[in-house]
Parts: sequence; C-alpha cells; structure tokens
Amino acid sequence: MLDAIRWDTDLIRRYDLAGPRYTSYPTALQFDDHVGSFDLFHALRDSRKAQRPLSLYVHVPFCANICYYCACNKVITKDRGRALPYLQRLEQEIQLIACHLDPAQTVEQLHFGGGTPTFLSHDELRQLMARLRKSFNLLEDDSGDYGIEIDPREADWSTMGLLRELGFNRVSIGLQDLDPAVQRAVNRLQSLEQTRAVIDAARTLQFRSINIDLIYGLPRQTPDNFARTVEEVIALQPDRLSVFNYAHLPERFMPQRRINSDELPTPAQKLEMLQGTIQQLTAAGYRYIGMDHFALPDDELAIAQEESTLQRNFQGYTTHGHCDLIGLGVSAISQIGDLYCQNSSDLTQYQNALASSQPATHRGLLCNADDRLRRAVIQQLICHFNLEFAQIEHAFNIDFQGYFAELWPQLQSMAGDGLIELDNEKISVLPAGRLLVRSVCMVFDAYLGQQNRQRFSRVI
Repeated sequence: MLDAIRWDTDLIRRYDLAGPRYTSYPTALQFDDHVGSFDLFHALRDSRKAQRPLSLYVHVPFCANICYYCACNKVITKDRGRALPYLQRLEQEIQLIACHLDPAQTVEQLHFGGGTPTFLSHDELRQLMARLRKSFNLLEDDSGDYGIEIDPREADWSTMGLLRELGFNRVSIGLQDLDPAVQRAVNRLQSLEQTRAVIDAARTLQFRSINIDLIYGLPRQTPDNFARTVEEVIALQPDRLSVFNYAHLPERFMPQRRINSDELPTPAQKLEMLQGTIQQLTAAGYRYIGMDHFALPDDELAIAQEESTLQRNFQGYTTHGHCDLIGLGVSAISQIGDLYCQNSSDLTQYQNALASSQPATHRGLLCNADDRLRRAVIQQLICHFNLEFAQIEHAFNIDFQGYFAELWPQLQSMAGDGLIELDNEKISVLPAGRLLVRSVCMVFDAYLGQQNRQRFSRVI
C-alpha cells in the first residue's frame, strides 16, 4: 500500500526545487515549430493502422470572469456570442482529424477543459457533443471515462442534468478556497452552498466520480483558515482531490499581477498548510496518489496504483495512458504514439488555420530513443515510487547502471539523504521522499540543465 507519507522538513527544504510536473517527457518547453501538419497526419495514420483506442481532450477557453491566480489559456468575456465562431472552427477541426482515424477506434476517455466549458449554452453543448459522436466512436453504454470541468457559479441542476444526458459521468469542480477574504483577493467569490448544490446534483444524477481542486499559497491564506476549507471539503466526500501549490509568476501570467504579493503566505506557512492538509486527508481515509493528488481507496486511481497500472499524461494521473491522446481546440496538446503536438495558443491564429482547412498545429516534438527510455523511467517513478532496473533493461535492451552511470552519484546522494532506497536492482522512493518525487524524476531529465527553472513551479 502506497499511501504512507513521512513528513521531513529538512528534506523538503533541501529538495523543494523548481521543476516540471512531468505530464509529459520531454516537457512542452522542448516543443518547437519543426513539427507540423505532415507529422500529425503521419502519426494519425499510424494510430489508425495500430487500431489504438483514443482519449479526447476538448479545450473551451472562455470564462465570464477572471480569477487572478489562473495560468490557463483563456478568453475573458461577458459576450456569450464569442463562442459561436470558435465552435464552428472546432467542429472543422474535429472533422479534419477524425477522417484520418478509423471509426472502430473507441474513445475510452473524453475530457472537456478550459476556461469554463459550461460557458457554452445548452444548445451549443448539445451540438458539440453531437459532432463528436458523429465523428468519433464514443461509447454509448456509460463505460467510458467522460469528464468535464465545472465552475459551480456557471452550473445548476439543469446544466448537470444536461451533462449527464450527453454522456458525461465524471466532474471536476474548481473550488480553490472557501474563505471569503481569500476569494476576494483572487476575484473568485464562490459559496459553499453553490459547490454543494452541484455535488448534490452530480450524486443524484449518478455521476461516477467527483473531483475537487484546491490551491494552497493564495493571498490571505493562513494554515488555520485553509484547514477549515479542507474540513468542509472532506465533508463533501469527493472521490478525488487535487491540492495544488500556487506558483506566483506575475512576469509570465498577467492576471497574477493583480495579486498583492505582500498578502501571500510565507514559505513556512505554505509548508504548514500542506502538512496539515495531508494529515486531514489521511485521517479521513484518502490515499496519497502522488504529486498533489489524493483519492479514496475504492477510486480507480487508487486501485490502478495498487495494481501497478497507473499512468500519467497531459491530463494528469490516468488509467488511460495506453490511449492516443487527441487534443482539440486552441492550445490543446496531443500525444499520438511518439509525437507530441500542440495547437496554436492564439485564438485568432487557431481560427484562421482552420478557416483555411489546415490543422492548427503550431509546434511539437517527435521522441527519440533516449526520450522514450527516460519517459518510461520517469513515468514509473512518478506513478509507482518504484523502478525495477530489469524491467527497463528488458524493454530497451540496455544496462541500466551503465546507461545512467553519470547520474549514479546524484542517486547515491539522494539515498544518503533518505529520499530514496538504491541498490543494484531498483530505486524505491521512501515515504519521506514521496512528496518530492518530482526531484527524483528531475535527475533523469536530459533537458533540465538547458532551460530556466524559473519557468516551473516548485515541487512543494
């Protein structure tokens, strides 16, 4: 059982570095404009020939209100009419991509993200799902993993009923913090009652899973008031929880410039918040999955981790890492075989490309043999906290210690510090190191020394 975490303040201070979240390896920072539509169509053809199952991600960038902490690709507007031209181009993209795939390839996973997907009207949501069903082989028996991100301020019972009718069976709810002072500081006023109403609707309508997102490190947060938020959230009994570390990067994300940095909690307070949250969630029966994710023991993520089948991709921890991921919409990222490709993050450029009947592919990367090897190592560590060298040696026909000989002193140092256990057969991330697993993965990242770590959030 992998739910044991040991809190070690000295170890955290030593290894709490800025680094990638490893939703992919290589990370998106390595993407360049040498990848284009030819590469995309070639990868889709290979996917079709191999008959690989699919995971679809659909990006809806619109929000009616701005949250100051947000680092997502979004368009802030009160004009609901702005969605129409975007949806027209999105439907073009759906048709353009789908014609290169086989109708027999089933869509095991579907996720709507944003932005705020429920910014769309009920008719627009119906039409978009109808186009997806016409173009892709979506499952009709509710066995798929079909999720959508929900802002409780933009959803009610009728919205939840519509989403269930359209085939969604999972919801992810943005909550962040319940304290009114914190909410005012980040311009996201959202009551517990609004959140509870959406969760009650989801349970009544038999959604299969409910996830809640929290953020620690926001302005005016204290260990005490954040603990009260966590207590209220536990009472809501979500199946999964994501507890994200707020990374204040106003030089990169313009909305964050509206946050008063003097009101941010100190690093010591942030550590106290995280430690307290882990204690509260563990006491309430939640398992630590990894990074910032927790789940109840009967959740699919917890079961997959127990069975060593858990994976990680651009949607985070998943049980569908074997699928080819097709990203649709502005800024969306696809992972098809060994190809990563991303659509333009500029709304006008995205729409113009599709208006010309061209994919919106803007940049990407084709993994080489070393990338594939390191990706497998990082995936195993970040999902299972354990790496058997023989497994990697068999899959990639290498001698593990020989291939990574130059990394061995770093690994031995981590072992000496109590972060990992290291011998000639395996690496095991110890309970004191599990919160810092990103730091272990960073040892195997061949690109990290070449880039500015300030572009990443800290591990904790």
